[in-house]
Amino acid sequence: MPGAVEGPNWKQAENIRDIYDFRDVLGTGAFSEVILAEDRRTQKLVAIKCIAKKALEGKEGSMENEIAVLHKIKHPNIVALDDIYESGGHLYLIMQLVSGGELFDRIVEKGFYTERDASRLIFQVLDAVKYLHDLGIVHRDLKPENLLYYNLDEDSKIMISDFGLSKMEDPGSVLSTACGTPGYVGAEGPGLGPWAGEEPGAAGQRFVTMSSSLHSP
Repeated sequence: MPGAVEGPNWKQAENIRDIYDFRDVLGTGAFSEVILAEDRRTQKLVAIKCIAKKALEGKEGSMENEIAVLHKIKHPNIVALDDIYESGGHLYLIMQLVSGGELFDRIVEKGFYTERDASRLIFQVLDAVKYLHDLGIVHRDLKPENLLYYNLDEDSKIMISDFGLSKMEDPGSVLSTACGTPGYVGAEGPGLGPWAGEEPGAAGQRFVTMSSSLHSP
C-alpha cells in the first residue's frame, strides 16, 4: 500500500517558459488554466495548472489546502503533483499528465458498461479512496468528471483528480460543511447533519449503479 510522502519544494522561476515549453490548453476553470507542456530538459510531457495569484486573493487558504493535500499523497490511481513554481504573478502546479479523458465522456462514448468493467473500475476508485481516508484526507467531490483515464487504452487505469474541495481531517473530527456536486452527494451527506468521512458506502453504490445498472446493454 502506498504511503504518505514528502512533496515537491516550492520553487521560484524568473520565467516558467524557460523550463517548460507550453503547448495546448487542456482545460480552463474559474481561477486556473491547465496547459500541456514539455520539460525542456527531460522532454517529459506534463500538465501545468496555471493560477493567477490575483484571482486567489481572499481564497489563499483553499489553494494552500489543495497543495498540502497533494503533497501528502502518492498512489497509482491519483493524479500526482510533481513540482510547484512561482513566477511573476502566477503559481504553476506541475501535474502528472493523464491523457485518456473523463470517465463521464467514455461512458457516453461506450454507451454502456458491463458489470465486469464497472467492478474493475470501482475497485480502483475505492482502493484510492481508502488510501486517502487512511491518511485522514477526504476528497469531497468524487464524480465521473473528476475520474480520468490514464491513457486511451481500453483497459487503462482510472485516476482521481481535482482536490480543490478536499479536506484533511483532525482525529475524531466530524465534517459538516455542505460541499461537492449536488447530483453526486451521498445520502448521508449535507442536509442530514454532520457526517464523518466521505460517503463510505454510498460512493461505491452510487458509482456501481451509475456505471453498470444505468448503462448496461
